[in-house]
Amino acid sequence: MSDTTWLQRAASALAAFRESDRPVVSLARDLLWVVAVVGGIALLLYLFAGTWPAVVTIESESMVPNMNVGDLVLVVDEDRFGGLTTWVEGQRIGHSSFGDYGDVIVYRPNGADSVHPIIHRAMTYVDTAAVEESGLGQYYEDPHGGYITRGDNNPYIDQGNLRISGVGVVEPVKKEWIVGKALFAVPLIGYLPLHLVEFAVIVILIILIHDFVLARRKEKEE
Repeated sequence: MSDTTWLQRAASALAAFRESDRPVVSLARDLLWVVAVVGGIALLLYLFAGTWPAVVTIESESMVPNMNVGDLVLVVDEDRFGGLTTWVEGQRIGHSSFGDYGDVIVYRPNGADSVHPIIHRAMTYVDTAAVEESGLGQYYEDPHGGYITRGDNNPYIDQGNLRISGVGVVEPVKKEWIVGKALFAVPLIGYLPLHLVEFAVIVILIILIHDFVLARRKEKEE
C-alpha cells in the first residue's frame, strides 16, 4: 500500500512538473530536455566510436592543409574499422587518410592528462632505444618504444623536438597513451566546442525569450 502511495505521489509530482506554467519550472523542463538530448548524442557517439572523447576540435595549424582550425574530428578506437596504420606502412600498402599515408591519431603526450591531447599523424613505430627513422630522415634517441608522430604542417617529428610545459619533451607514443584515431572531420563545426560557454548562454537566452513570449501571449488570450 505504501509503495502504491509513493508511486502515485511521484506520478502526480511528475505530472505537475510537466504541466506547470511557472517560468522557473518551464525553464527547468527546457534545460532537462537539452541535457537529455546532448547526453543521448554523447552515448550514441561513444557506442559507435568505442572511445572517449569521441570528437575533438582542431585548435592549431599543425595539420594544415589536411585538417584546419575549427574542424570537428570524429575519433574512434585505434583498432576499429581496421588496425592502426603508420605513414611508413601506408606507403607500402597504399593506405591513406586525410590527404596522406597512414592514420592520424589522438594521443596524450607522455601519457599526461593535464594537457590537451595532440592530434598528429602516426609516422612509424619503433621498439629500439635508438633508431634512425626510415623515410623520415631524422634521428632520435628514445627512452622506450612507441609511435613516432608529426603534424602534416610541421617540418619535424614531435619526438625530441616538441616540448610541452609541465610535460617535457614528447616521447614516442606508447599504445596506452593513444586516445584513438581520426575517422573523418567536419569543417567549422568545431568552433562550437571552442566557444561552448558562449553557446550555452545563447541557448539559455533563447529559451528564456521563448518562455516569456509564450507567457505574454497566454496572458493576452486570457
